[in-house]
Amino acid sequence: MLAEDIAYARTDEYPLRDREYKDECLAEEDILKIEFIHIKFMRCRFTGCDFSGAGFYSVEFDKCDFSNCRFGGSYWKDSTIKECKGNGAKFDMAVLKHVGLEDCRLDLTNFTGSSWERCSVRECGFRESFFSEVRFRKVRFEKSDLSKTDFFRTSLKDIDFSDSVIEGITVSEEYRELQGMKVNMFQAAELVKLLGVKVI
Repeated sequence: MLAEDIAYARTDEYPLRDREYKDECLAEEDILKIEFIHIKFMRCRFTGCDFSGAGFYSVEFDKCDFSNCRFGGSYWKDSTIKECKGNGAKFDMAVLKHVGLEDCRLDLTNFTGSSWERCSVRECGFRESFFSEVRFRKVRFEKSDLSKTDFFRTSLKDIDFSDSVIEGITVSEEYRELQGMKVNMFQAAELVKLLGVKVI
């Protein structure tokens, strides 16, 4: 059903609206620039699909797998991604506004050049992901794993990482990304090592 609806939307350039899809599987599907409005995806699996330039408005992904899919240049607003797996996905240059992510695995995911505004991230994994040149505005991370994540040229000012894992993060040689970020005392001791300071 989903494949047919996408083909129809692609042919007639209509958005998909007010639908619910459960246990659907799509592989290598071209979903470029399709708009999804008030859509719920539950337990759906997307393999090698291309959502580049797609729009997601009041969309919910629940227990879905979109690992290694492409969402470059996509636009998200008032949407939620819950208990999903998206390892290796590409969200480069995506725009996320009022988006909630909860209990998701997004390791090795590429968010380079993306923009986040008023988003909340809770209990998600982003190990070895790329957040370089990202614009964060009023974003909250809670109990998430950002180990070995690349924050090159991304300002972390006012973001509270105190209950998250940020071991081994990568920043520029000037360390400007770290200015104004909020961490706990143990994290601060680790970050000091980045500056070449030895804590004794």
